[in-house]
Amino acid sequence: MSFILPDWLITLVAAALPVSEVRGAIPLAIGVYGYAPWQAYILSVFGNLLPIIPLLLFLGPVSDYLRRFSWGDRFFSWLFARTRRKYIQDHENFGLTALAIFVAIPLPMTGAWSGCAIAFLLGFRFWPAFAAIAAGVLLAGVIVTTAVVGVQFLVF
Repeated sequence: MSFILPDWLITLVAAALPVSEVRGAIPLAIGVYGYAPWQAYILSVFGNLLPIIPLLLFLGPVSDYLRRFSWGDRFFSWLFARTRRKYIQDHENFGLTALAIFVAIPLPMTGAWSGCAIAFLLGFRFWPAFAAIAAGVLLAGVIVTTAVVGVQFLVF
């Protein structure tokens, strides 16, 4: 007996994964499962928003725990000092807007997971970081949905 997950759940999980996010979930939902673009958008954006809250809430406590070890303390001290120094010198004027744009760009290594890591490293407060990352996910969803629909129109 095989266990088969429903299409909507596979789309939701694909959107929540750090590798695919909305960039993979929307083409999957439209191209493979035949969802309407608006359905694919809603499922994928919701799925991509799911890990944001736990990531923003738990990256701090996890790093605090790892800093109890000498290697963890050395690593995080180096990482925070380097990141915050570069941020203050290069990106202080952009802040949350830059974070939203970074998350919205539909390229590899940009997205909600990376945005959460950046927000944590730069010390952004929870709600402003959540709002910026969510805005980026919403915009990325629009970009990817538009691209998929456009390719479908040209090909079919």
